[in-house]
Amino acid sequence: MKMNKTSFFIAVLLLIALFSNAQVAVCSWNLMNFGKSKSDSELDFIASTVNKYDIVAIQEVVAGAGGAQAVARLVAVLNNKGAKWDSAISDVTTSENPSSRERYAFIWKPSKVKKVGKSWLDQNFQTEIDREPYMSTFEYKGKQFTIATFHAVPKKKNPESEIKYFKSLPGLYPKLNLIFMGDFNCPQSNSAFSSLKNNGYKTTLTNQKTSLKQKCIGNDCLASEYDNMFYDFKKCGAQQSGVVLFYSNFSNLKEARKISDHIPIYGVFEIK
Repeated sequence: MKMNKTSFFIAVLLLIALFSNAQVAVCSWNLMNFGKSKSDSELDFIASTVNKYDIVAIQEVVAGAGGAQAVARLVAVLNNKGAKWDSAISDVTTSENPSSRERYAFIWKPSKVKKVGKSWLDQNFQTEIDREPYMSTFEYKGKQFTIATFHAVPKKKNPESEIKYFKSLPGLYPKLNLIFMGDFNCPQSNSAFSSLKNNGYKTTLTNQKTSLKQKCIGNDCLASEYDNMFYDFKKCGAQQSGVVLFYSNFSNLKEARKISDHIPIYGVFEIK
């Protein structure tokens, strides 16, 4: 069939759109005291939950050797599920309170994304932020983006006092396409995020609770709107986003909370 000029032009535009933007599936999960306490069966459940994503950002990895070992064990389980995974784990955060110190981790499929350079704990506000964000740049189909994963202080310790510094990070890293994600212990509607939003950042989730109650009240098992992702809409878009209600696989929340007291969140990003 002969194609006219208009049809040919449309086809070319569609091909350009297809190859000029890249989509990558990212998961963020606070895995509550992620270390030696996680059993093999629990690691297998975690692996099965995150296996479909390209990158997973993990918060609350324990500071001791058991945290790094748990990440390695998780990667080994994932490698047995059909795709190869790599990992990067942070140094211990520089909290003045030893009991607050943690690590972060990234795990990813090298067949899907390429890690660019070394990951790092941001040092710009390490005295103002208890557990400074862990940052890593990835490349997907020629498009680069940098994830900053974060675990704020608990609500009773005023996480807003830390979150307010995030507005400065895009200016400190002007060449990076920053995506912030993690457990902010604070809802996205809080005014602490206003400056970030005013600078063009949008959230993947709105009015979505992400932490678990101690017990379900009827079908209501979620407690607070804590976890989220923030992205610069000028540099990328969230094509899909949501949460994984993993606790529905357990008979009660007590058993589910052995995995975590937070549910995983995800976003499928189109990198411009």
